[in-house]
Amino acid sequence: MSSNVQFLKRHQINGLSVDFGGTKISASRIINGEIVKYVESKTAGNATIDGQIYDIMQLLNQLSIQANDKISVALAGRVTKQGIWQAVNSKTLTEVTNVPLKEMLQKKLSRPVNIQNDATAAMVGEYISGAAKGYQRAAFITVSTGVGGGIIIDGNPLTSDNGLAGHIGFTSSKFATDKCGSGRQHTVESIASGNALAKIARRAGQSVNSGKDVFDAHLAGEVWATKIVIQSANAIAELCVNLNAILGLDIIAIGGSIGLAEGYLSLVMQALKHEPEIFRPKIVKAKLGKNAALIGVLANIE
Repeated sequence: MSSNVQFLKRHQINGLSVDFGGTKISASRIINGEIVKYVESKTAGNATIDGQIYDIMQLLNQLSIQANDKISVALAGRVTKQGIWQAVNSKTLTEVTNVPLKEMLQKKLSRPVNIQNDATAAMVGEYISGAAKGYQRAAFITVSTGVGGGIIIDGNPLTSDNGLAGHIGFTSSKFATDKCGSGRQHTVESIASGNALAKIARRAGQSVNSGKDVFDAHLAGEVWATKIVIQSANAIAELCVNLNAILGLDIIAIGGSIGLAEGYLSLVMQALKHEPEIFRPKIVKAKLGKNAALIGVLANIE
């Protein structure tokens, strides 16, 4: 049995958790692995760090913080082992630069606080009680505002001191042509994410506000939108193959607002048919949806 399996036992998951994403912030009270209360608010992407902490505290206060509550926070971006938070995509969270968030929250809440990358937390959640339960080598890909990922190898979440482990959206894609918010050229995120879908559509003269608008147009049969969505799915399929070639995965769970949207997984699987069979991983929909990171980040306390 893996040395880290003990923290993944569902009955030990109790406390408050926060999932801080590029579009929304959510928080929950969890008892015995079950979410009993859930609240959320919109992310203020341009807010100062004091503003971001204020928004986190507002949600936690709605959950009636108790003196003995364990608290964990999952975050979009890079989180180092020392608890420093850095937005890798500077266009999503403009003011998050080398923030000692762990220290700041611990001082604010007068207790230890666990912080972790949101996609890694979601991977842990899916491993505990979601689509990856029972698999020892698994990956989670979230296709949402951005593209992120989490990886479990032999029952252990893959992390690194510098917090870059799992940032698979910033790997290269043969389908991409743009520079993304990370500063890298031709990344998966620059063609597959919700932000990318909207950007590509606007460049083509379409009046859209978000990736959701593009996807809705695709579902309505708009040819221009379907072309953009298929490009996204092709890039995610390529990413799945690359991850499998490097890590030899048992399964990949696809989540996020775009990843879980109607028909998206089928497009990814269609693209995989063009790859040699040995490189095609098992692909499934993430099971826990918006709850994955909330459960996973609270479970992943050493």
